[in-house]
Amino acid sequence: MSAATEPPPADSTTTLVVPAGESGGALSTPHRLTVPSGWTARVWARVPDARMEAWTPEGDLLVSVPDNGGIKELRPDAAGTATVTTLLSGLTYPQGLAFARLDGQWVLYVAESNQIDRYPWGAHGISGARTEIAKNLPDLDSSGDDVHRPKDVTVTANGTVYFNVGSSSNANPDDRTMSPQRAVIMSVRPNGTGLRVVERGVRNGEGLAVAPNGAVWTAVNERDNIPYPTHNAYGGYQDAFGQVIQSYVDNHPPDEVAPVTAGRDLGWPYCDPDEDDSSPSGSLANIPLVANAQTNPGSANLDCASLARVAVGLPAHSAPLGMTFLEGSKIPAPWSRGAVVAVHGSWDRQPPRAPAVLWLPWNAATGTVTPAVALITGFQNSNHTNWGRPVDAVPGADGALYVSDDTAGAIYRMAPPG
Repeated sequence: MSAATEPPPADSTTTLVVPAGESGGALSTPHRLTVPSGWTARVWARVPDARMEAWTPEGDLLVSVPDNGGIKELRPDAAGTATVTTLLSGLTYPQGLAFARLDGQWVLYVAESNQIDRYPWGAHGISGARTEIAKNLPDLDSSGDDVHRPKDVTVTANGTVYFNVGSSSNANPDDRTMSPQRAVIMSVRPNGTGLRVVERGVRNGEGLAVAPNGAVWTAVNERDNIPYPTHNAYGGYQDAFGQVIQSYVDNHPPDEVAPVTAGRDLGWPYCDPDEDDSSPSGSLANIPLVANAQTNPGSANLDCASLARVAVGLPAHSAPLGMTFLEGSKIPAPWSRGAVVAVHGSWDRQPPRAPAVLWLPWNAATGTVTPAVALITGFQNSNHTNWGRPVDAVPGADGALYVSDDTAGAIYRMAPPG
């Protein structure tokens, strides 16, 4: 099946319905979201610091709560909301969640910030002790200037477990040579053997998902405060090379959506995706990588032209987090023919990049996603502050999309028509 030819835009507004008992905090006042025509939006549960999500085999929703060290289980109730209980507690900054079959039985994978865990799953939930399949992973780093602790996890059809290890810095090459490496995507077998780096130069690939063709993809948070890359006049400088200029930083570099390929290097922090050099200029598809003016002048440390281009860019400082392919779900076409990525929005852009849920068409003929369109927006106030920030979006068995929000502390049920 080829990519959808007419991506469905977020083109109408709907009131976010807040059922009795679910208000408070950021949801004490009414909000309107921009969605595709006919979609509705409803608060399904309140979960402070709600991050990544996964459906249990029985149809309940698990939600990670890193700041609280726990995993919550949300069971649908008769009122159209959910009853929230604690499934796990006492963990070290848990985030990523994934279910898979192992030797004919369901297992739950949990990505703590320092290790990847596997739990047996029975008819009534966790049915035995955890197994730590990847231990002593890079976590806190007192010397880092921008430490990315959270880890996501996904599992391929053959059972291989993939997870990210984020950088400890904004743009320090030391992350590439420390042992163990940071700024990588890793894999491990479900029994804990075969731990290896699959892809490097990945600053913070928290979005991990398996595509319809079985390939793993990552959505990557790129760097901040990028220097101007060429010897040209820009921003009042006759030669802007190496200068950090806010008007340039606001729109560079794009965040990345790319397949996880064995041996691939995404280039960070030596090489930056630059849509100005795309063909045509500004295109967020097939983006070339250019040498960073500070860490890699003249490509002295890494030949950026030799690196594979980035499949898709997201607008700079989108801050992508959870990523999910919708094929095989009950989300109707054309949305089922693509992936959703929850973007957290920016902290340093002027004006800030707004949080959103984006939709990327999937082109089966080429095995790639194509540039994103907005699916759900409206999480930003008129003064550019955020009342909500989506983290993850997963399809439910009822044909709705369930979106977690760690700022409002909520799970939203976003339902297409019918």
